[in-house]
Amino acid sequence: MGAYDAQTEGPAAAARAELVREIDAEGVWAGEPVWREAFAAVPRHLFVPYYYVAGERGYERRWGESPDRGARERWLRGAYEDVPLATRLRDGELLSSSSQPSLMARMLVELRVAEGDRVLEVGAGTGYNAALLAHRLGDDGLVTTVDLDPEIAESARRHLAAAGYRPTVVTGDGARGVPERAPFDRIIATCALPGVPRAWVDQCAEGARILAPVSTGLLALTVRGGCAEGRFLPSAAFFVPLRGVERAAGVGDVGGVPGGALGDELFQFLAELTRGVLSPREAYEVWVREGMPGRERYGVSVEEEGEWVWLDDREGPCVWPLPV
Repeated sequence: MGAYDAQTEGPAAAARAELVREIDAEGVWAGEPVWREAFAAVPRHLFVPYYYVAGERGYERRWGESPDRGARERWLRGAYEDVPLATRLRDGELLSSSSQPSLMARMLVELRVAEGDRVLEVGAGTGYNAALLAHRLGDDGLVTTVDLDPEIAESARRHLAAAGYRPTVVTGDGARGVPERAPFDRIIATCALPGVPRAWVDQCAEGARILAPVSTGLLALTVRGGCAEGRFLPSAAFFVPLRGVERAAGVGDVGGVPGGALGDELFQFLAELTRGVLSPREAYEVWVREGMPGRERYGVSVEEEGEWVWLDDREGPCVWPLPV
């Protein structure tokens, strides 16, 4: 029962249906049931022929071609669990993963795709998300996915071909977009960034929507007049950083910040968004004064002269340059 064995299809279909029921129970795609159809149809196991599971002795590799039947069954069950799957490691560092399916579903719903939209995905990963987009939009050249790592891009191509989908897979720096495929109506990133690259805005059509993980939140922007503006969604989101972009340093000296705040995800969110602009102590004072705001109160504006993060109002007192 290997990754491409016909005997896998029955158990895989049952596991896939169970995953869809789990996501359905959360009401994720109540307004866009078309995504339920995509998740029910696209075989995730073809995109993760192997993955790694953390254990007491480090990472265990699960493989669809294992000679041990029990190991193959564990691989298949794990492929359809609603969890992220580590797919590439180097010296113990996570380089690429298949995101948690329910989070992917939320992001695809928030992308607000319409028929005929041209979509750019930044971070090809396993190719699974591109397959979901291709299932939704068809094989008319509307979906482009890009990855900096040639091996990741090539494996995404193989997985997509095995599953019967044909989006355009590009090897390149996602921060620069894919100008030869522009303009785009939607851009979705499946890797964390410090901010939104100006190149993305320049490659968008008027009214386009950009959805990207920034810090530990999901930022939804609308492009108008060569600029982009929008807010963070309420929920947290954790992704592997975009390769080729320097990783953010720590928030710095945390003197004067109570331990309880340091462990609070929402304080960490503000401290990272204002890193290099406010000290952790200054960020803490803003956080307390403004009522310990949730992610949905923050927004970002990408303008010709720079990129700004703000609390509640772009014209309000709490506006800071984004540390891109």
